[in-house]
Amino acid sequence: MALIEYELDENVAVVTMNSGENRFNLAFLDEFLSVLDTIENNTDANALVVRSSHEKIFSNGIDLDWLIPFVQKNDLDTAKKFLYTMNSLFKRLLIYPMPTIAAITGHAFAGGAIMCCAFDFRFMRSDRGFFCFPEVDLGIPFLPGMIAIAKKAIPMYKLEEMKYTGKRLTAYECEEHHIVMKACHINDLMSEALSFAKGLNKGRKIIRAMKEGMYKDIVHVMDEEDPLIIESGKLNI
Repeated sequence: MALIEYELDENVAVVTMNSGENRFNLAFLDEFLSVLDTIENNTDANALVVRSSHEKIFSNGIDLDWLIPFVQKNDLDTAKKFLYTMNSLFKRLLIYPMPTIAAITGHAFAGGAIMCCAFDFRFMRSDRGFFCFPEVDLGIPFLPGMIAIAKKAIPMYKLEEMKYTGKRLTAYECEEHHIVMKACHINDLMSEALSFAKGLNKGRKIIRAMKEGMYKDIVHVMDEEDPLIIESGKLNI
């Protein structure tokens, strides 16, 4: 089974992440970017829905078990390549030339939650799963680009609470604060997300132009930052 695969459902490209907890490492990121390229270049899809095949996890963010050994060995080239590739995925999702919907099928933690924020719309499973930024407890600060992406999806008063307390939000709390469009039972999640996606049916050209204008400032921040800070063998991102 591929790490990332897709299928077409009418005008919608449905992407499924199959990498267990869908933690970010170079293989996962490269495969995700490749699938996004294939959908854009080889299909007529004009909406994107992303889900996870894991029974309870959407994405738990950076694969620290994979990344930290490179930092400890002072292999900064690999660490830097990883962080720039992760940045590329977030930016690609942000300005992808069609409406994008995250069908959050379980827990979305850390970088996985940031990735959700890069989508245009979010639907979230209500019967299981939390949306959380645990970085405050891990001692890992956000990069400026991550903050900019989170701000576009989460009201500032709630983002401050989430960042500084590490609070886990339920789907209903996310819906209440307009982080997700709708909290849905897992049995209804994909039908709700797909129904919404199919109803959009917008042209890629106008969506691309709108996103390039709307997210210009976020892209600028992401292009300008150097997503690599190393202190005494410890990775701070």
